[in-house]
Amino acid sequence: MGSKKKEDVRYSKDELLTVNITDIGNDGEGIGKIDGYTLFIKDAVIGDTVSAKIMKAKKNYAYAHLEKVIEPSEFRQEAKCPIARQCGGCQLQNMTYERQLQFKQNKVRNNIVRLGGFDGDFIDSITEPIIGMDEPWRYRNKAQYPIGIDKSGKLVAGYYAGRTHSIIPVDDCYIGIKENKAILDIVLKHMEENGIKAYDEASGKGLVRHVLIRKGFTSGQIMVCLVINYRDGKKDKNVDYFPNQKKIVDSLSKIPGMTSISVSINTEKTNVIMGYEIHTIWGRDTISDTLCGLDFEISPLSFYQVNPVQAQKLYEQAISYAGLSGKETVWDLYCGIGTITLSMAKTAGHVFGVEIIPDAIEDAKRNAKRNGLSNADFFCGKAEEVLPEFYKNGGYDGVSSNEALHPDVIVVDPPRKGCDEKCLETMLKMQPDRIVYVSCDSATLARDLRILADGGYELKAVRACDMFSWSGHVETVCLLSKLKDAKQHVEIEVSPEK
Repeated sequence: MGSKKKEDVRYSKDELLTVNITDIGNDGEGIGKIDGYTLFIKDAVIGDTVSAKIMKAKKNYAYAHLEKVIEPSEFRQEAKCPIARQCGGCQLQNMTYERQLQFKQNKVRNNIVRLGGFDGDFIDSITEPIIGMDEPWRYRNKAQYPIGIDKSGKLVAGYYAGRTHSIIPVDDCYIGIKENKAILDIVLKHMEENGIKAYDEASGKGLVRHVLIRKGFTSGQIMVCLVINYRDGKKDKNVDYFPNQKKIVDSLSKIPGMTSISVSINTEKTNVIMGYEIHTIWGRDTISDTLCGLDFEISPLSFYQVNPVQAQKLYEQAISYAGLSGKETVWDLYCGIGTITLSMAKTAGHVFGVEIIPDAIEDAKRNAKRNGLSNADFFCGKAEEVLPEFYKNGGYDGVSSNEALHPDVIVVDPPRKGCDEKCLETMLKMQPDRIVYVSCDSATLARDLRILADGGYELKAVRACDMFSWSGHVETVCLLSKLKDAKQHVEIEVSPEK
């Protein structure tokens, strides 16, 4: 076989170029062009003129490192966090918040148009203004800090640098809760004083892997879960999982609001953070929080939106799009601990939730009971398996009715990869009057919207929500209505705000 032909590139690695930034990429990187050749430059802001060094060159484009801002954009600002450029968490701290919201709204619009094949003018006519934050700092109720050592051998906690597993030490993260710093200080100090080693990914040795911290914003309750590479066999509440365990528990329990301290056993060589075996070593197994007027219990493994302020706004929009009057049958796919499901149960006839994580389903059932809601059933399994099986068999686990097989509303809130094809096919067979699609990735959303539109549904409304301020991510909620004759058609009037 002949050798692979070397790709013909216009520019070389380490070449220094001056470029005007005219656009923003999906992850917030600046985009500039030189004679049609595209440069992607992290930390560059639309409107900047920058000097950038080529890091990786291809035939028609290159990735470059921002060396110097020659002329700053009117949208450029000083990042609040001193390590914003090194850390992989926030990509947009050097862009004004107002311009960031515009970028995210455009990102959703352009993906739906380009990838979904929808008409741009039509999408503009049904798009409502993005839901921004009144205060875009200190909004995260959950943090997962890897524990490691730096080059000098000192224990550190922080976040991974972008596209690496190198830990950037974080003293205080401005999008996280203030209590994070005090908790990390206690953990690192205890490890140093007791000779406890951080987990090493290469060797698989060391004890402490991550520290999970969660807080209920309405309750003020705090949870700490130490993810450990524990291999000693004995596992119960009375076992010491690491040296001088009582002392660290005593120190952590003194933090105002501390409610739950646990360990998660993870002995696998994997990038997955949490193990599925959780042992509470102090306090309660869960913490609580209130969302949409409902009280939710949250365990270490629970999926719960990390921004509760924006989650409430997002869910309220989804409920509004669902057009509930108190009689409807609703399916909520990828339901997590039942946040959307139970929020809709308050104004629906009956709701069915589907989720793959067993602990989340148990949380959802407890949350329904906790809130006195008897019109909700939850099924554990993959949405793409549970829904087709339910439809095929005319029921599931003793639940069978024409209303369940042909619901008024189906709500989907899938992971980043979007809905499974079988799930979409079954949704189309079940022919709900309305589909409310909540998405954390507007690219896969666009793909699925096209499938649903081709299957007989009309896209009626689109609204983005800034759930992850200072990052390139954005949530979106869409309403689709089934196309049928005017007599049977259920109209949901949505008037975009101007």
